[in-house]
Amino acid sequence: MIKSVKDLKVYRISYKLAMEIFELAKCFPKEEKYSLTDQVIRSSRSVAINIREGFAKRKYEKLFIRHLIDSSGSSDETRGWLDFSLDCKYISEKEHEYFDKNYDHVNAMLYKLSSNWQNFK
Repeated sequence: MIKSVKDLKVYRISYKLAMEIFELAKCFPKEEKYSLTDQVIRSSRSVAINIREGFAKRKYEKLFIRHLIDSSGSSDETRGWLDFSLDCKYISEKEHEYFDKNYDHVNAMLYKLSSNWQNFK
């Protein structure tokens, strides 16, 4: 039974990933502070926050699902910023692969949740 947003595994994973990106981005160059660093942190946080906001509005199923779709979009945005981070050599191939795999998993979970919300209630 799902009583809290924290009962959703996809929320817990996306929150954890956002915190890991926050720590990782601390090592990015100062000149990236207001561009890439800010964007990758904001988009990664948006994944979890959209899930949370949607869960708060779950009584309105279409609104909840829209937030899950927005969360998936933020997940892909984060992956794009991580691509830039890799190409600029701010993160390693191993770090990039870790986040890419995890955000791919998050997107699959979001799709499953939005497609089968009735089964999770």
